[in-house]
Parts: sequence; structure tokens; C-alpha cells
Amino acid sequence: MPRNRGYGGRVSQSQSMKPETAAKKLGILLEAAPAEFREGVVTRDELNALQADPPEWLQQLRREGPHPRSVVAAKLGVSNSGLARGGVTEPLTTAEIKALLAAPPPWLVQERATQAGVRAEKRRVAERDAERAAKRAGGGGGGGV
Repeated sequence: MPRNRGYGGRVSQSQSMKPETAAKKLGILLEAAPAEFREGVVTRDELNALQADPPEWLQQLRREGPHPRSVVAAKLGVSNSGLARGGVTEPLTTAEIKALLAAPPPWLVQERATQAGVRAEKRRVAERDAERAAKRAGGGGGGGV
């Protein structure tokens, strides 16, 4: 049975997860979390409690970082692959992310443009598919592709 670390009240028979999984769900870098969080397991109840009422350490990590790759990519408006192409391999703090956004290097400008193109194409395909579905639902039966 998982031990209670004070995150969710009494220990229940709820599903448990590894700290790595809980950190991903919380959007934090596991290595930056307190040892108490990194060791053992986290129950679903504890995770829900952390999400509903984050303690100061979690608020600070979310606010200041260091942030995991997925969060860095989202804050910069690029993909995880774009980070790798730009040579960003280490977690970044909020201050480092803001500095990159304030004076974007060429790789960041290019990757943001690439992401904008990907998003535009996804919208175009979604609109096309919605239009096709509406035609089928309306009994258009035109048989076109």
C-alpha cells in the first residue's frame, strides 16, 4: 500500500503511479521536485489534491522552472523536435524562456514559423473534413472525393 505523504489526506485504495508519471501530469521536471515527491509512489488521490490545491513548491516550479521539454516547447511555440533542432537539450527556466522570446535566435524564428504552418494545415484539413462530413450528413450523395 502506498504511503501517505500528506498530499491527499488519508491513504485510499486509489490507483498509484510512479513519480515520473505524476510529474508529467503536473507539467514539472521530476529532478526539480522535492525528494519526498520523487521517492515512492503517488496515488491518484494525491495527484488530484496536488492539482486542486498545489503546495508552494509546486506553484514555484510551475512559475519559475526549470521546465520539462514539453513545457519549454509549448512556451516557445515550437515542437519538441524543434527544440532538438535548435540545440536545446537541457531544461530551461522561465527567465531563460523569456530571454529567448525577447531576442529570438534564428532557429526559434524558423521553428515558430514551421509550427504556424503545421497549425494552419491542421485547420485546413479539419475544415475540409467537416465540410465533407456535412455534405454526407446532408444527403448530398455527390460521390466526390
